[in-house]
Amino acid sequence: MWFAALVFAVSVAGFSHEVMAQSVPAGSPPGVALHKRVLYVTRLSHRDREEDDKVRAHLESRGMSVTMVDENTPASASNGMDLVIISSVVSARDMVGTGFRDVPIPLLTWESDLYDSLRFTGQKKGEDFGELQKEHYVSVVNAPSPIAGGVPAGKRWVYPRDDEMGWGRPGPGATVIATVPGEPSHAVVFAYEKGSTMDYDFIAPARRVALFLGNRSFEKLSSDGQTLFDAATDWALGQPSSPAARQAAP
Repeated sequence: MWFAALVFAVSVAGFSHEVMAQSVPAGSPPGVALHKRVLYVTRLSHRDREEDDKVRAHLESRGMSVTMVDENTPASASNGMDLVIISSVVSARDMVGTGFRDVPIPLLTWESDLYDSLRFTGQKKGEDFGELQKEHYVSVVNAPSPIAGGVPAGKRWVYPRDDEMGWGRPGPGATVIATVPGEPSHAVVFAYEKGSTMDYDFIAPARRVALFLGNRSFEKLSSDGQTLFDAATDWALGQPSSPAARQAAP
């Protein structure tokens, strides 16, 4: 049977945001993130917010309850959530010094200009982090990791060349899943386990994940790109992601 979808508006600490709980079928397989609460940080007035709505719809189709908030929302809005997602639609300049660096829950982002503020990488743009304008492949270098979601090792097409791809040079405690082809120091999917050492000797308060997406990449993702996105989200939430992991899950 299907549960009825529920849409309601909530006002917290002077700002308004929308929550939508998408219905999912009973008996969904392990790996579908049922009942997980996601705080999705974007720029609500930006034209590319429409792409974030598509990401939100996808997350909801996997059983998550998504609260979409503007970039000026305080980090305290993450209280009670299971995951924070920061979209590249935000203005990194306006979020420098963001309190989200310290939230004790998992965080996933594809805004490479925030990598230094969040301690994913060092601070030098073009050396420690940056964007490529015409790359549409990634090189999977750690296929056994659950964050790869079963995508085979090697060069994998993820989306067309008309969108940017963020990259970073991770800190010492990172697990690197995929890199820019031919650029092994330019990681495009990488993660930190809770308690591992990020850049600036910062200790990860919870799981942290960086992805390669641009502002309008999500709707163009290939099958491998979509798998990497879902696996990264599942790992951040502590969910099984690969087919083998789903079959082994209780």
